[in-house]
Amino acid sequence: MQASATITSRASTGVEGLDFVLNGGLARDRLHLLEGEPGSGKTTIAMQFLMAGAAAGETGIYISLAETEEELRDAVRAHGWTLDDKVRIFELVPPENVLDPDQQQSLLYSSDLELGETSKRMFSAIGDLKPQRVVIDSLSETRLLAQSSLRYRRQILALKHYFARHQSTVLMLDDLTTEGNDRAVHSIAHSVVHLDQLAPIYGGSRRRLRVIKCRGQAFRSGFHDFAILRGGVQVFPRLIAAESRIGFSGEVMKSGVEALDALLGGGGVAGSSTLLMGPAGTGKSLVVLQFIKAAVERGECAALFAFDEELGLLFARAKALGIDLAAMRDSGRLIIEQLDAAELTPGEFSYRVRDLVDRKGAKIVAIDSLNGYQSSMPEEQFLVLHLHELIQYLNRQGAATFITMAQHGMMSDVRAPVDITYLSDTVIMTRYFEAFGRVRRAISVMKKRAGTHEDTIRELTINADGMTIGEPLRQFQGVLRGVPTYMGQSQPLLDVT
Repeated sequence: MQASATITSRASTGVEGLDFVLNGGLARDRLHLLEGEPGSGKTTIAMQFLMAGAAAGETGIYISLAETEEELRDAVRAHGWTLDDKVRIFELVPPENVLDPDQQQSLLYSSDLELGETSKRMFSAIGDLKPQRVVIDSLSETRLLAQSSLRYRRQILALKHYFARHQSTVLMLDDLTTEGNDRAVHSIAHSVVHLDQLAPIYGGSRRRLRVIKCRGQAFRSGFHDFAILRGGVQVFPRLIAAESRIGFSGEVMKSGVEALDALLGGGGVAGSSTLLMGPAGTGKSLVVLQFIKAAVERGECAALFAFDEELGLLFARAKALGIDLAAMRDSGRLIIEQLDAAELTPGEFSYRVRDLVDRKGAKIVAIDSLNGYQSSMPEEQFLVLHLHELIQYLNRQGAATFITMAQHGMMSDVRAPVDITYLSDTVIMTRYFEAFGRVRRAISVMKKRAGTHEDTIRELTINADGMTIGEPLRQFQGVLRGVPTYMGQSQPLLDVT
């Protein structure tokens, strides 16, 4: 059978990320279902849908069977919005006289009269306005009035055919509050979007959506995180690294520290990822800052996402070591964001990183640290998969990614909270070790896919002049275990006095 040459045009939902997930928006002149428990964001998305239509010159109507017009307008004002004349609110809540016992009858089922009266008033309002966009809130009320699954399905089918004849794009809301939810609308609706609201043990609520079905058009399946902010819903589409590729250049990126570049076989590599792992305080973040400083000095853009350290303290500490992060930020070459692990979802974090790389063309992206990233999603079962997609995306954009990870323990018994060494192209290990009555630091490159590297272990010192890396520790054995054995005749270590 020959495929149709025409494609149904799309109506924007008013939510940029949701339009991206739906591959352009909702099919016009069709009936769509938006479902989710109370508080999941249905009303906000519905209002954005109507306002997007108004901005395009289309008339819209919000038919409410549950909330009053004043309640809806309060919600609109809370977002800082103003509804123009093209967006109407039609209140279909039961009149007050239904509470009067004198007005109630017993010869007929009240639901028969109420459903018929509701439908009549709804069609009358739509017939007068002739809107291009319609929101019906909510199906729970219609389901209760219908009493039976058969009547409910017939009612929805009648609405679908009515709106199709009038060329209206309809968004029906369902709060899933009735017992034994009837899924009849799933088969009738052209598309179904489900909203979830999750409550972690600690931190704010986390929301996600999933497109269950969408007839005749491709869409991005799976869960997509979203947030309700002042000004509307913001959707963070799931990152799919395979959709984007610029190419691997293999350009060597110097750190500005000759001994560090020598350890790395010349320096870091664009389009690859580097993992720095070691106990807290061994210099992992400082190594990353050296690469950022060198990139900014070359005129490139860098991005640093700090999970663990307060920015004021980070700026002061870095400046004391000769790295002026504030000046780099003010020049526009460094984008630095402090992230609250308790209020962040993996989808939002990936979106922020991708947005900076796309808009600013960041050549270096640093995540400090993986421990904070992991803390932001303690109940996520697929942390490694999230990170894999993010690293692959950055590699395909030609950025050099640096990730720090603090290991548990200080000297001999050091363990990693999660193993991502197989995801990383380069692995740099830092360690404490004891020698000649001092606690010292060592650094070594354990792995590098994109070329050769030194297999030596060097001492790393941090003082008022910044970071210094010494000659290879050839006269020691067991440095990485924390308690080395000295095999030489003289003290070859850097003077830290």
